[in-house]
Amino acid sequence: MVFAKQAVPDRLPSHRRAALLRDPAFGTVFTEHMSTVRYREGKGWHDARVEPFGPLPLSPASSVLHYGQEVFEGLKVYRTDSGRAQLFRPDANAHRFRRSARRLSMPEVPDELFLGAVEALFAADRDWLPAEPGSTLYLRPFLIATEVCIGARPAAEYLFCVIATPPGAHFAAGTPAMTVWICDGYTRAAPGGTGAAKCGGNYAAAMAGQAEAAEAGCDQVVFLDAAKRSYVEELGGMNIFFVFDDGTLLTPPLTDSVLPGITRDSVISLAEARGYRVAEEPYTRDQWRADAAAGRVREVFACGTAAVVTGIGTVRSPAGEFTLPGPAPGPVTVELRTAVEDIQFGRVEPPPHWTHALV
Repeated sequence: MVFAKQAVPDRLPSHRRAALLRDPAFGTVFTEHMSTVRYREGKGWHDARVEPFGPLPLSPASSVLHYGQEVFEGLKVYRTDSGRAQLFRPDANAHRFRRSARRLSMPEVPDELFLGAVEALFAADRDWLPAEPGSTLYLRPFLIATEVCIGARPAAEYLFCVIATPPGAHFAAGTPAMTVWICDGYTRAAPGGTGAAKCGGNYAAAMAGQAEAAEAGCDQVVFLDAAKRSYVEELGGMNIFFVFDDGTLLTPPLTDSVLPGITRDSVISLAEARGYRVAEEPYTRDQWRADAAAGRVREVFACGTAAVVTGIGTVRSPAGEFTLPGPAPGPVTVELRTAVEDIQFGRVEPPPHWTHALV
């Protein structure tokens, strides 16, 4: 599908753009354009365009505002050490975007349209990716129901949009590892729900737990399973891994209440390629505390698009606090973060189809 382009009439001068890029708070500064595509039942996807970033014309009776049909993705453009711009596993983002839409009874965006919208936006706003190697630009594709109808049914009209933002620092500079809060008062998702879909409702449901974590002086919240409030599932926006004294890695298994993270899948592949055994098995908070006390679990880390691979050093909960026996971040955490970033920034040959060059 060809994207019609409506350029911004007055582009920001380079010095103003540089000032905005200097130290943006995550998700507060946006590039000058956005990609949009419309969908209507019976007509399909149409009206693809790149237009100036700005407010969306949306009726107060739009379905998304009342029944929450909304899904999104997160991925980055990376400036490689050789100066190229590339994406990291965008096909996996496109696949998860379709799966999320299917779960919320929304039309699936074809993979080629997903990637085309990303490429069209970057072509318009490539100046927002700094020239320095190691720079990134965060992309946020999303899909919302726009039909004007207050009726509890799947909508007949939708908007697919991609916007971009300089990522800034996801965690405070100089933080060696995160402190996390094990939440037993709230759950993120339940079996049969939307936990495996990347939709706004899951993140809204996590905010009370994240606020509780912040009150306890923690960086992130760890959610337990909804049925028994015993098994570790994931953080508010990241998957979690445990590293044991025999070199084994463990991560909670994917269920319909755990988001299948692309960084999670990448870490598993890269760890196994390095000779680590990775178990995808249930793990309780009581096991975590006991294994930390006994020195069996040496490292714990979280992973996701924004934070990549980030170590966890201290664990708090209503039952008390404990720390991990090894250094934080530990050597395995550092090794796997480096392995992921070396591919993202073009320092090593990637596995087949893991990167996509942008021209």
